[in-house]
Amino acid sequence: MLNGIKIIEIEGIGPGPFAGMMLADMGADVIVVQREKPPIHMMPEKDILNRGKRTVVLDLKSQDDIKKLKQLVKNADGLIEGFRPGVMERLGLGPEELQKDNEKLVYGRMTGWGQYGAKSQDAGHDLNYIALSGALWYASPPEQAPFTPPTMLGDVGGGALYLVSGILAGLLNAGRTGKGTVVDAAIVDGSAHMMNLLMSIKSAGGLNAARGQSLLDGPHWSRCYRCADKQWLSVQSLEPHFYQIFLEKLALDKDEEFLQQNNPMLWFKLSQRLEAIFASENIDHWNGVFDGSDACVAPVQEPSVAMQNEHIKQREIWIEPEGQLQAAPAPRFSSGDVQRDLAVPSRGQHTEEILSSLDE
Repeated sequence: MLNGIKIIEIEGIGPGPFAGMMLADMGADVIVVQREKPPIHMMPEKDILNRGKRTVVLDLKSQDDIKKLKQLVKNADGLIEGFRPGVMERLGLGPEELQKDNEKLVYGRMTGWGQYGAKSQDAGHDLNYIALSGALWYASPPEQAPFTPPTMLGDVGGGALYLVSGILAGLLNAGRTGKGTVVDAAIVDGSAHMMNLLMSIKSAGGLNAARGQSLLDGPHWSRCYRCADKQWLSVQSLEPHFYQIFLEKLALDKDEEFLQQNNPMLWFKLSQRLEAIFASENIDHWNGVFDGSDACVAPVQEPSVAMQNEHIKQREIWIEPEGQLQAAPAPRFSSGDVQRDLAVPSRGQHTEEILSSLDE
């Protein structure tokens, strides 16, 4: 879908590379400008987030290499960088400088706190950004420490996905007007923006400021339960007709208390009753009870186990190119949805190829 689009990605960690991976998955030619050594010690030599990209090693402290980078950017459609505000400007690589030679350049900036604001120069990580933005508040049951799957809500949800959507919007606008733009993608912004789905529930009276008392984080029909074999089952039977099926599958459809689906006074008690019920059988039993129904129940699975699920296998969601377990590109397209090259390049693998093209 993005064949012919060239993106220059300045090597970073987390959401920036993830955004670059998504653009590469969709067909863009993404060139990662790397340093000789990785920016942090735990980065793998062959990073899944670099799949389908090309890599070039440049020293951004060298004026000669800065000139080479500017040559690369001159013919690019977009750029991704994830430094603290002001760093790229000090290198002579800020948007104003680069857009002098490439007016249509879409300059994507990925940070936690944003390009301005009281905390814009502070360090932080995923958990800090979503904590301050309000997005972490409903993450766990009351009296328990708020916890979300690491990086999913902040780095990916509020960060990378907003950077990708901003870059795509910028590319569309540049195609119409010939003018580039600067995308200020901040995790604190994006994660707060994601809360608007819950805010819409609040306007309907379904969101409470107190944790554990809202429509999605309080009821017995919206949580996970432990089974006899210590595996977990997710339940979220929100709509009344789905909840009715859930009750029927458990032979609870005549129980007067369970029939009061939205009575918050009963939620804790009914959760305890369901805990006892689900703890009486193994996960395989409950999968057999709920499979093929609209009860909105599914097992909680780690990726290598999920890979064996019939639905996951049919859609080939988890794959193992080059022996590395990873999720396949998403979303899918009815046209132009071809198998991408998911090979993961080594550090600086394409340096000679890329730099030689500058002289062409």
